[in-house]
Amino acid sequence: MAKFTAFVLLTLFAISMLQTLVLASQGGHHFNRNHYGPGSLKSNQCPSQCSRRCSQTQYHKPCMFFCQKCCKKCLCVPPGYYGNKAVCPCYNNWKTKEGGPKCP
Repeated sequence: MAKFTAFVLLTLFAISMLQTLVLASQGGHHFNRNHYGPGSLKSNQCPSQCSRRCSQTQYHKPCMFFCQKCCKKCLCVPPGYYGNKAVCPCYNNWKTKEGGPKCP
């Protein structure tokens, strides 16, 4: 019985290590890229996705304005409240005249 328990624990440990390696090779992101990538939204989904994206900022109105503008052009909004823009290259690379990021 002790050998069986040791085998099960060793197997679980090996599976855990394999999962860690797979996540590390994917950059550690736990979100589904296909769900958030370019063209993953329809324009009618932009308001709800931008509400999620802008929900924790104190500048809600400008965030919503620019997020919706970016969403309608790119048809995607990155996951989370901040960052993760690499998932949506169009959203990430659209710049203002001054060279700053256009999309929140």
